[in-house]
Order: sequence, then structure tokens, then C-alpha cells
Amino acid sequence: MDRVRKIINVGRAHEKGYFGEEIGVAVLDTGISPHPDFEHRIVCFQDYVRGRMSPYDDNGHGTHIAGIIGGSGGASNGKYMGIAPRCHLIIIKILDYKGNGNTEQVVQAIDWLVRQRNVYRIRVVNISIGMVLHAGSRERAMLLQAVEYAWDNDLVVVAAAGNNGPGENSITVPGICRKIITVGCFDDTKEQIGRSMLKPNYSGQGPTEHCVVKPELVLPGTNVTSCGIYPTLYTQKSGTSMAAPMVSGSIALLLSKYPHFLPADVKLRFYRRTVDLGLPLSKQGWGMVDIGRLL
Repeated sequence: MDRVRKIINVGRAHEKGYFGEEIGVAVLDTGISPHPDFEHRIVCFQDYVRGRMSPYDDNGHGTHIAGIIGGSGGASNGKYMGIAPRCHLIIIKILDYKGNGNTEQVVQAIDWLVRQRNVYRIRVVNISIGMVLHAGSRERAMLLQAVEYAWDNDLVVVAAAGNNGPGENSITVPGICRKIITVGCFDDTKEQIGRSMLKPNYSGQGPTEHCVVKPELVLPGTNVTSCGIYPTLYTQKSGTSMAAPMVSGSIALLLSKYPHFLPADVKLRFYRRTVDLGLPLSKQGWGMVDIGRLL
């Protein structure tokens, strides 16, 4: 995260006093480990897998993502601080220890978030999961309808582009939804991923089957160090799953400065303030996030 914060210029927001205060970010994933970097900012935990009441993560994926969004970096003297270290977290466990989930439960979770958005001051929803394009049409339609419902109810939904690139139309669901913000990686080259299990140019690419430009944004997502399952303090992971929460954290910073922004305002702001990396449109969309320009 120290490397990532420099690349996307997070320091400019922190210098100006924006850290994501009062902004609730919901994370739909494998749960969260009560890591010291989250302090007392896990304000709600819902478990759609086992029905447990206390926060836990039996996979590690969700904890890593939550750390990217809002870890304080306290256990690393700030080195692995997240993007918005004072936001509060609403954690929805919808994936089991293998990372598998049920579409109907995801839809139920999103419906719950919409109903509870004012109670927990939820402004952003991070979905670093995806189903492949050949999944059942009914399941695809259910999930796409759910994320659009959240967006239409003033929640900024951020989804990962998936790791099925580099082919055309390789964005996973719900990232193909035209309304939400879909995030890919630009550092998915052979040199960057090294001996990773991911293949070079893994980041999902557009356009979608309906010719929608996706992803909208790209960020560094390869070999990112963030929170692990306690007592493991930090661990390294790669994928568009790691890039999406960087955008979610960036939105928390943006909403700290402009709390009146609606999802459409947020999306337009990104469109106008990204950095063109000179990559194909199908790869980078609008370009890379730069927090200094964003704010």
C-alpha cells in the first residue's frame, strides 16, 4: 500500500485533511478479521453464510480488501495504510472459506444495504467478486438488477473487472452493468506478476456485449500488501479485486470533501479527472485515478 498510495497520489488528500471521516463503505466479501488497523471502525457485520454475529474471515480476501479501503496502517507505522483510514466499515459476509457464494444471498445483502444506508451512513459499496459471463441468465439478471437498485438509491457501487483478460468482453458480472463503476488493473504485465498464479494481462477488458466501455478506471492491483487474518498482520495479494477497493477508498475521500455528491456526480468527476495512460480504451477505460486531480 505504500507503493500504491504514491502512484495514485493519496497524500494530496491527507495533506488537505480528507481521510474519509463520516463515510460508510460496505464490503461484500468473505468477512473481516478484527485486525488492529480497523480500530473501532467496523460498525456493522452481517453474515449470510453461517449467521454468526461477531466479525470473522475464514478466507482472508475480505480482510485484505477492507485494509486497502480503510486500514489505519497502525501496526506498520503507517506503511500499509489504506486509502481512507478514517472511514467506517459495514462488512457483509456473502462468500465462504473457499470464496464461493450464492447469488440470492448477494441480492438479499444488497437489499439490506439499501434499507440500512441511512442508519450506517453507507455511501459506497465495494464488490470485489464476480460471476463469469456464461453463468445462468437468471442469476446474471438478478445480480445486475440488484446493483442498479443500489446505485439508483444513492449508493456508489464499485465492482472489480475480474481476472479473465485479456480477451474482449471478459469483464465479469456485475462489472458489465452500465451504471456502476468497474475497475481493472494496469500493472498486470508478465514482469509485474512474476510467478503469480495469474496470467499476464489478466485484467478483464471490454467492451461488453452491449458495447459499453468497461472498465471505466484502472489502478495498480498486482502484489499489493494489506491486512491479513490476525495474528498475521499483513499479506500480499494480486488481482482486480485489489484495484476496486482503491477506487472505493478514493470515493470515500471525495465524499469527505463533497458530501452532497450523488453517484452520477462521482462518476462524472472520475471521467473528467483521470490520467490517460495511453493504453487501449478496452484496457484502461477513462484512465488511472489520481487523487490530487480527483479532489
